[in-house]
Amino acid sequence: MEKIIQLNSIIKNYIVGTQIVEALRSITTDINRNEYVAIMGPSGSGKSTLMNIIGCLDTATRGNYVLNGKDVSQLEDNQLAEIRNTEIGFVFQTFNLLPRYTALENVMLPLIYAGMSKHERIMRAEEVIESVGLTERKSHRPNELSGGQRQRVALARALVNHPSIILADEPTGNLDSKTSVDIMGVFQEIHARGNTIIVVTHEEDIAKHAKRIIKLMDGQIESDRLNNQPIIEPAR
Repeated sequence: MEKIIQLNSIIKNYIVGTQIVEALRSITTDINRNEYVAIMGPSGSGKSTLMNIIGCLDTATRGNYVLNGKDVSQLEDNQLAEIRNTEIGFVFQTFNLLPRYTALENVMLPLIYAGMSKHERIMRAEEVIESVGLTERKSHRPNELSGGQRQRVALARALVNHPSIILADEPTGNLDSKTSVDIMGVFQEIHARGNTIIVVTHEEDIAKHAKRIIKLMDGQIESDRLNNQPIIEPAR
């Protein structure tokens, strides 16, 4: 299978006062194209640090990171910004939508930076809005949408540039249990279309939707296994 992410001996240290904090301690793993992976771990395990490195929001102290065939370990900030815009679709717990923009306008934003014409931007944004089931709400602003609908807009925005990976940070953290199941169902549909998905979560019920679970503890991989458990839906 084609490797889309290759992490080799990733170490990340932070200096806090006079002390060096080892956030990641020699992480080595690969993620294949069209995998659906959950990264789990308690607070302080290093999962947020690993997510930031995978998402090119931060760089490792030592080690190599190859994303879609490109070694991004030593890139400058402006090069990392370009990688983020073209290779990675981000989905955050807090949605990060612009309140004055409609759903469609929020989805179109990454395409402006890609230099696409307005007509092309509208067509592509409408296409992904439809793919997450929000065509009838595309002219609504975020405050006119439910939490689940806002997260669907965020998902459409993440998909609009045809990224190599979808990287989701606690994507159901602000949603109730029923809406969480609905959103994870959308993730399943996106994965079925061929997208590579990485979800960072501390919730077992969310991780069970993934096909593979990587658990971190104290900055190291504690376990890395295929997930064969059935998805457990919350009681109605």
